[in-house]
Amino acid sequence: MALGRGAARWLGIALLATLALRASWSMAQEGPKEIADADAQQALGAPAALPTRVASLTLDKTIVQLTVGFRDVVDGEISKKLLSGLPTVITMRGYLFHESGGNPVALAAKSCRIVYDLWDEVFRIQLIQAGGQSSTVAINVEGVLRNCAEARRLPLVERSLVRDGSRYFVAVLVEVNPMSAEMLDRIKRWVTRPPGSTAIGPGDSLFGSFVGLFVTRIGNADRRLAFRTQPFLPPVPPPSPPPPPQRSPGR
Repeated sequence: MALGRGAARWLGIALLATLALRASWSMAQEGPKEIADADAQQALGAPAALPTRVASLTLDKTIVQLTVGFRDVVDGEISKKLLSGLPTVITMRGYLFHESGGNPVALAAKSCRIVYDLWDEVFRIQLIQAGGQSSTVAINVEGVLRNCAEARRLPLVERSLVRDGSRYFVAVLVEVNPMSAEMLDRIKRWVTRPPGSTAIGPGDSLFGSFVGLFVTRIGNADRRLAFRTQPFLPPVPPPSPPPPPQRSPGR
């Protein structure tokens, strides 16, 4: 039975209203993700606003060293990728900041490339950090985490570049399969500089922009983790041992 003009008109209006409601519902569903991304960018743009994670700062002769874990960057999905036989890269960058604010003072970084050897059933790891490049083998995911999801006594800054009595913290960015080969090559060149050459200077704009590195690459990595350490004072060198007692001259 054919619809009259009035009925057809009301049917069209109802159809348009339904489509509009569906569009509004879809936008409402997507809204929280957009808001979350905006909040994440705002937080990442302010290093002091990052969640805090306890780290250890020690002094080895003239170099301040950082020890901190970030094993939670490897979740169940990343564990599956590790076992796939395809290369997986985990990078870590730690930026040293004055607690009072300002630009980063120094940068420490490390990069791990992991490939699961399906034939030998081991993980082959290429590790790049201060001191150069090395290769090792892990028999399970735990071994991968020890090598690639922890920073153990990682050189952070020359002690002479931090001031006594001033408080600092380190903002850390960890990414899985994060970036282009060109960026990885730049990180490799940075971490293979001579020991103690971690200070960020005017010509190091690539690493000097916290906002640029922590914000603009949101969504480019398979997984991303960002946090800051507790504020700390520069570690103090151990006291010099007392001089040996002077023996009185014999008579």
